[in-house]
Amino acid sequence: MRRGRAVRMAIVAMTVALNGPCHAQDAIVEQPRAFGHVLGDVLTQRVLLPIDGDVPMPSAGRVGVWLERRAPRIEKDAQGRAWMVIDYQIVNAAQTLTQADLPAFELAAANGATLHVAAWPISVAPLTPRASFRAGDLQPLRPDRIVAPPDQVEPRRRMRAWLALLFVTLAGWAAWASWRRREDARRLPFARAWQAIRTLDTRDIDASDKAWLHLHRALDEAAGQVVHATSLHALLARAPYLEALRSRVEAFYASSQQRFFNRDGASTPFALREFARALYQAEKRR
Repeated sequence: MRRGRAVRMAIVAMTVALNGPCHAQDAIVEQPRAFGHVLGDVLTQRVLLPIDGDVPMPSAGRVGVWLERRAPRIEKDAQGRAWMVIDYQIVNAAQTLTQADLPAFELAAANGATLHVAAWPISVAPLTPRASFRAGDLQPLRPDRIVAPPDQVEPRRRMRAWLALLFVTLAGWAAWASWRRREDARRLPFARAWQAIRTLDTRDIDASDKAWLHLHRALDEAAGQVVHATSLHALLARAPYLEALRSRVEAFYASSQQRFFNRDGASTPFALREFARALYQAEKRR
């Protein structure tokens, strides 16, 4: 596209060189309001394009001290006429009421016609007066604002109240948990057995006959009858929550049989403490 435009512009230059300069005309322009502008305002200029062919756009960027040109665009009105719309933004702050100019430029079509856009003067006003009025409270500097210290009494009182409420909540929860453990140890067989095993005065719980007897009594109570290795179905029917521990229950009775009824005294090692804890946790989850 750039190469084609360069070729067309070269043809126009050759035509001008051979035939003399083409006719230039003043553009029809809709100018923005000329007054009442301050830093940051955007002024829109609209240029009617009556000439045929491609028209190069003015470049975007800073134009002078006061203005920055945004990228131009083409719009069509209700009659189908093409307008070049150019936005200028005021990018500098005026200290006093100052005149600035939307810059003049020319649009040259590919057919050699030239459209001239004249400069347009505008006024740029300061956002605030350069000096204060020095009357009454309108002074150049304001005195330091005395900030009152925050009230510490009310926040501290609220903090103490929240801490007291937290303490009561934690104490209530701890009391409930303690009561729950005592209640479970009183009425649940495996909870009682686990509590008794934990309080045994022996280093090797797994080798303690008392610990084995505590678990046997708890299993019997859970089944509602005396349980042997051949009657585990009664235990699991009465306490179905032990179904997940079936293999460990069977291993317990097998080890118990070897421990108490094997004449040579040899028995398979069995983790009694972990088994008691597993029974208690299963009972607790139920």
